[in-house]
Amino acid sequence: MGEQEGRRRTVDVYDFRRPTTLPRQHSRVLEVAFETFARQWGTQLTAKVRLKSTATLEQLSMQSYDEYSASLPSVTSMILCRIEDCESRLVVQFPASAALSWLSRMLGGSADTAVPERKFTQIEHSLISRMVEEVLEDLKYSLGNLLTQSVTMDGIQYNSQFAQAAAPSELMVVAAFSVNVGETQCAATLAIPADVLLSGLGEVNPTVHSVDNEALVRTQLAQVPVEVAVQLTPAQVTPAQILALGVGDVLPLPHLENRPFDVTINGTRLATAAAARNGSRAAAVIVTTEEHQR
Repeated sequence: MGEQEGRRRTVDVYDFRRPTTLPRQHSRVLEVAFETFARQWGTQLTAKVRLKSTATLEQLSMQSYDEYSASLPSVTSMILCRIEDCESRLVVQFPASAALSWLSRMLGGSADTAVPERKFTQIEHSLISRMVEEVLEDLKYSLGNLLTQSVTMDGIQYNSQFAQAAAPSELMVVAAFSVNVGETQCAATLAIPADVLLSGLGEVNPTVHSVDNEALVRTQLAQVPVEVAVQLTPAQVTPAQILALGVGDVLPLPHLENRPFDVTINGTRLATAAAARNGSRAAAVIVTTEEHQR
């Protein structure tokens, strides 16, 4: 009995209506967008701190907000940003110590000494806010049509366990970055409510209700190109007659002069037509159709 209990496996509840993994098509689109954002962010940091800086996308995943916040250091700087018409917040997270070293460089100082994790002063808060506003502009540019709502900075939280950016079970698209400023490296993350981004990506395998199948098939068939032929009444000849044909020979046809031509598609007669002209081109005027003849 004890051995059977040891073999028991735990069962995790999985909601197929809210998958926690990004489809490959969506993942690739988002990776390209966030890689563009990383390059923009690195360029912005280089211009501000006057030191070669780079940002590299390390990982892209979809997690619940509870999982995301649990993965962060307990003391860090979380910039909560308001998204238009959305109750949840977008999160830009990086170590406060890294941000303080960036500010030191911006103000002409040196960041060689270690900077402790602490809250920002009023002046530092103002400078960080201006920097984050430019980061958000780069983000909107990089995401394009995936993020059309306006995004504004809402506030800064320093404890990841107390920051309430979204409901614990809400899914977030999380991008993890490695930020290098000179010889200093730090980890940063960007979390966006999944509903905001996935609505712009659309469905991976869209399905159509079966009620619409007949109408869709008719619409598709109506657009398929077919070859239409206007032909005379065919004549039957022997192989010997074909082999004996030469230049100038006359091959008599059973088609009468006053009889209309046959209009066929793949050998099936659909209508009859008379010879006519359309400008400088030869044309055929439909005289009867098979439906009318029946």
